[in-house]
Amino acid sequence: MDYTFLLVLAIILASTKLLGLISQKINMPQVVGALLAGVIIGPSVLNIVQENSFIDQVAEIGVIMLMFLAGICTDFSELKKTGLASFVIALVGVIIPMAGGAVTYGAFFGFDFSDSAHLCRTIFVGVVLMATSVSITVETLRELGKLKGRMGTAILGAAIIDDIIGIVVLTLITSMSGGKGSGTTSPFESIIKIALFFVFVVVCALIVKLISKIPEKYYNRKHRVAIFGLAVALVMSYCAEHFFGVADITGAYFAGLIFCNYSPKDYIDAKVSITSYMFFSPVFFASIGIKTVVSGMDSTILWFSLVLLVVAILSKIIGCGLGAKICKFTNKESLAIGIGMVSRGEVALIVAQKGAQAGIIDEKLFPAIVLVVIVTTIITPILLKLVLADKKHKNKAQSEDNVAVFDAQNETEKEYNG
Repeated sequence: MDYTFLLVLAIILASTKLLGLISQKINMPQVVGALLAGVIIGPSVLNIVQENSFIDQVAEIGVIMLMFLAGICTDFSELKKTGLASFVIALVGVIIPMAGGAVTYGAFFGFDFSDSAHLCRTIFVGVVLMATSVSITVETLRELGKLKGRMGTAILGAAIIDDIIGIVVLTLITSMSGGKGSGTTSPFESIIKIALFFVFVVVCALIVKLISKIPEKYYNRKHRVAIFGLAVALVMSYCAEHFFGVADITGAYFAGLIFCNYSPKDYIDAKVSITSYMFFSPVFFASIGIKTVVSGMDSTILWFSLVLLVVAILSKIIGCGLGAKICKFTNKESLAIGIGMVSRGEVALIVAQKGAQAGIIDEKLFPAIVLVVIVTTIITPILLKLVLADKKHKNKAQSEDNVAVFDAQNETEKEYNG
């Protein structure tokens, strides 16, 4: 066995924590430092750590745990209130980026609607910009103490709806292209799978509800509920991706929603947060930076990347911000919601990978997409901090980030272990 992975993990954990602390010192969210750590130790700068399947798998667990925790921290009553707002924000925030991406590609490589392959490629670039990954936003909002409440809930709800819309559109495009990917399905089949996914979520919720009514004497201490909750999140993530074609992070978020109404939720949050904070989340944040490989870009692709990046940022801010404003959020909240949806993260990379598998895009477009993913992911927490930071709340939020998990653990240990 090659034990190099132990050294790689040590480098990732140490560098993300060090740069996270430096970020905190300059009043930026720690997640910014973790992302930059990945860029520095990755192929783009020092080339100490390269992307591999082990890092990808650990990072995937990290993002699943982040979204599970986001679901647990969601105020379900607030989510029901913001359901319509989330839909409007997601809808407007999908149309404008998709149009912007398609127009940008056409401006550089031409509009040839007679060529179906070129047309699909043009639309597909727009589909990539539709994608939203709120895992970074979730962590930033947690640091700033803004995750709970109407605004944070609207962002999470809109991201889920955004994901569903993206799946449908992606399926339509791959079907139009006559995709060669083995995972290509018809639009009708995709819609049926999405509907079945929500049926699956309801069934899981009913099962958890039944289990929660089992008398405590049959399973002794309640601390096992944290293990059970995480197991449910992993199972739902697997089923979402494998059986229904829905992103695994969506399954994890719904798993968190299932547990958010039960009394042990604070205990689950504390236990899973420690595991996530200590190991899996730093690897996830670093992995995004490690994926940055922009060598071999010619001048056309470089300029296309830069313009696409500007369009990617502005289209989400304008689109989602406009949707929020329509739903009567304040100007500051609308701007924050728009910024919170800017990060493309691993979702855009997954979409691009599926496009490549279907033969829609070639390798030369990948660096452009990776650049958009990395920069939007890094810039999102910085802009959120600038928009949402409250000088009175700043020190409190930072101290809560350091000790809240452990305080919650101590309190819940006393409550559940008697």
